[in-house]
Amino acid sequence: MIRVNLLPHREIRRRRLQQQFVVLLLGVALFGAAVWGVVHTSLRGSYEDRIGRNTFLKDEIGKLDKEIEDIKRLKEMTAALLARKRVVETLQSNRSDVVHLLDELARQLPDGVYLRGIKQQGTRVTINGYTQSQARVSTLMRSLDASPHLENASLVEIKALTQPGTRVNEFTLNISVARPKDEPAELAKAVATTAAGPR
Repeated sequence: MIRVNLLPHREIRRRRLQQQFVVLLLGVALFGAAVWGVVHTSLRGSYEDRIGRNTFLKDEIGKLDKEIEDIKRLKEMTAALLARKRVVETLQSNRSDVVHLLDELARQLPDGVYLRGIKQQGTRVTINGYTQSQARVSTLMRSLDASPHLENASLVEIKALTQPGTRVNEFTLNISVARPKDEPAELAKAVATTAAGPR
């Protein structure tokens, strides 16, 4: 009978399997390390790219904020200049008010009424004078109210005086210079803006 000793063959096979296992384990470890390195490098690059983008965006936002502030300052300066221009234009257009006022007073003054003084503050005009009768003051007020350049005539005071040789009535009345309806609001706004000035 022939006997075959299989022990060395099994030992050799076991060693070969162990070597294959070690090689496979090293291969898997190397592959895992390579994958980890690639992923780590990719994530680090992405992270640094994001940091770079964020820094760039912050710089650009800072520049835009400065430009926005400059634009706001320019808008305020433009608004102030426009307001001053409006005030000058309004003053230029109001220069003729005195001419219209004196012209209307000369046209509307009835016989027997004599003016002693005229005082203007803004659109309000105070008129002082003498009249032979109170009815003529009423006629003057109606005439002034009918004028396109004057409005709101109101009597402040009328009193009788005795001057040498005659008896007269001294009167004081107020009248307003007529302006376009939206002009006072625009003028007040323009003056306020001009007083504030650019910041």
